[in-house]
Amino acid sequence: MVTEQRIVEFMREEAYHPMTVQELEEAFGVESATDFKEFIKLLNLLEEEGKIIRTRSNRYGVPERMNLIKGKLQGNAKGFGFVIQETAGEPDIYISAHDMNGALNGDIVLCRPSPKVKSGSRVEGEIIRILQRANNRFVGTYSDEKNYGFVIVDDKRMSKDIFVPKNMSMGAVDGHKVIAEISKYSEDGRTNPEGKIVEILGHKNDPGVDILSIIHKYELAEGFDDHVMVQAESVPDEISEEELQGQGRRDLRDRVMVTIDGADAKDLDDAVSLEKLDNGNYLLGVHIADVSHYVKEGSPLDEEAYRRGTSVYLVDRVIPMLPHRLSNGICSLNPQVNRLTLTCDMELDEDAKVVRHDIYASVIKTNERMTYSDVYKILEEEDQELIDRYEPLVPMFRMMKDVALRLRNKRMERGAIDFDFKESKILVDPEGKPTEVILRDRTIAEQIIEEFMLAANETVAEHFHWLNQPFIYRTHEDPDEGKLRNFLQFIQNFGYVVKGTPSDIHPRALQMLLDQVHGTPEETVISKVMLRSMKQAKYEAANNGHFGLAAEYYTHFTSPIRRYPDLIVHRLIRHWLEQGPMTEEQKEEWAEKLPDIARHTSERERVAVDAERETDDLKKAEFMEDKVGQEFEGMVSSVTNFGMFVELPNTIEGLVHMSYLTDDYYHYDERTYALVGERTKKSYRIGDMVNIRVVGVNKDEHTVDFEVVGMAQRAERKPKKAKIVIEAGKREKKAKPGKVAVAAGKKKGDQPFWKEAAKAGNKKGPKKAKPKKKKKK
Repeated sequence: MVTEQRIVEFMREEAYHPMTVQELEEAFGVESATDFKEFIKLLNLLEEEGKIIRTRSNRYGVPERMNLIKGKLQGNAKGFGFVIQETAGEPDIYISAHDMNGALNGDIVLCRPSPKVKSGSRVEGEIIRILQRANNRFVGTYSDEKNYGFVIVDDKRMSKDIFVPKNMSMGAVDGHKVIAEISKYSEDGRTNPEGKIVEILGHKNDPGVDILSIIHKYELAEGFDDHVMVQAESVPDEISEEELQGQGRRDLRDRVMVTIDGADAKDLDDAVSLEKLDNGNYLLGVHIADVSHYVKEGSPLDEEAYRRGTSVYLVDRVIPMLPHRLSNGICSLNPQVNRLTLTCDMELDEDAKVVRHDIYASVIKTNERMTYSDVYKILEEEDQELIDRYEPLVPMFRMMKDVALRLRNKRMERGAIDFDFKESKILVDPEGKPTEVILRDRTIAEQIIEEFMLAANETVAEHFHWLNQPFIYRTHEDPDEGKLRNFLQFIQNFGYVVKGTPSDIHPRALQMLLDQVHGTPEETVISKVMLRSMKQAKYEAANNGHFGLAAEYYTHFTSPIRRYPDLIVHRLIRHWLEQGPMTEEQKEEWAEKLPDIARHTSERERVAVDAERETDDLKKAEFMEDKVGQEFEGMVSSVTNFGMFVELPNTIEGLVHMSYLTDDYYHYDERTYALVGERTKKSYRIGDMVNIRVVGVNKDEHTVDFEVVGMAQRAERKPKKAKIVIEAGKREKKAKPGKVAVAAGKKKGDQPFWKEAAKAGNKKGPKKAKPKKKKKK
């Protein structure tokens, strides 16, 4: 039987030369008319997907054998772009504006790289075919030109406006925010695409239209379709007795536990408990809403949750992954009501090391719905009124603080990287107008939940790694060697040397560097440049570790209400608990599905982050509109070849364009990340404190412009005579999957592990921990 894989593999053989249909027909032994039709369909499908190419002489071959590269186009407002190759690690290919040939940002394309590439130069190329359009709908502002109009697209990576004939405008007027659909693309990229208006969102100055435009730009679905809501409405408001007793679910309703969240949170998906055991260890319980009990695989709810991938938190609203009936109702761990959960119990010794653990289905009833603010006031401010109000829980909160700090210390000692950057919260009035931009607190209350969730995520990930069952992991690749090498060279300007090579450097070394620069003038610049050398975390079906957390095993288990990968993790846990190890057929089925789920949810996460960031930038710009002419003190947060960005204490960032620096001609020094005056040698670097004046705000562009009115404090960064050398050793190789040494669930009636004398699970398991090395003084 001729398959897609056989055709592609055949064409990739070294001896293959481009063949005609007839030659391929003979090579594959296609004889009957029916088989020939199917064969032609396969060739056409492979050609449409860009896996094979048909030449002008009607011969077929694979792109890589024809000096063609498939990738995703990343456009630029100036008209040029880059083709991001599908193969990781391969360089991006620069496409000039006149070589775009009608391709738009996000399109999947085939490009031909230029053969004239000097060593060390960037690779340039030309787009020769558009395989798949990213989309044909764009959000923008309508500009009326009497007999016709243009839609100025909000996404600036779309360099061409969309031409709209008058009879296709739906009556839109100048300034309307609209959705335009392209009906005719430019063949050579030199003319504007032509389209029609399909929806008018409102005037750009109407309240709420700005956020609505971003929602449509990123194709975020606010409402749920009827068939999804029908299923959501069929979910009961209360848990039946049968559900409480079924599937070996353990009853934890007598255990003291709480939720700790923000005051405005409504989807409470995690509860925590902590108690001291007779042997002096601690029993930490992390109890997560059992969303997989209600959202079954392949159901309308499941398909919609997969499509969304994640909940999106915008300034004035939340676009949930699941309907509110579930996310705020039966799945939310509200106080004093029965809720179905998956529990991860961890026994911690005095060093906060997990010595035993257990993962099982449970039913809980939380004692209180606590807020971060109240827990902070109890623990740090000794608020007597709150202490009296929550008197039975206060000892547990104090114990939680102690255990969380031990967990954090243990995590930092192993080398987890902790960037302590400021985060802001934008307050808006009922019409969506920003009234204040404040800093988010990261108090001990937030740290308690953060550390407990990290511990549970690591424990669950390690458990299933050793079971050698299909699973989904949260991974963070090692930094790009080139970027890390540049970073290590950069910090030598400040007298710091990190031992090791970019290919084997331990994350502990980078955290030791952050500790070393803490409180110094160079702290900001080193932290920001280090962050830029890191890769983005993502979901994968293989356990490749988490560099930033210095964790060999990590997953997302704790937020199934708002993250689809967590829901998949729960589904796989429940399969193990209820059915045991997977059959080979089930393993193959999941092995095929999980990479696509990981890729899709990673993409949806990026979309959510971009939408949230753009919404924040929009509202921050709007907040600054009435502050033009006012002066503030800020810190240089970034330096580029066109100017520098200055960040105010509330995290609002503005650009000081190079043209606004009028006391000299400034040049960008890429090696030191500085703007240096040609005549005066005056410089501006990341971390310098400057006094600025707000000179302009463009809400449509989400930008704020500053000019410098004086230097507040220059960060002195002369290289130290005695260099500070940081050495943390090389990274260790990951262990291969084996058998687990602890139980993943027990039958109804079994005793919890901390009350058992015998070990549970299989005999083989993870290697024993090595003795701790003595710390160097």
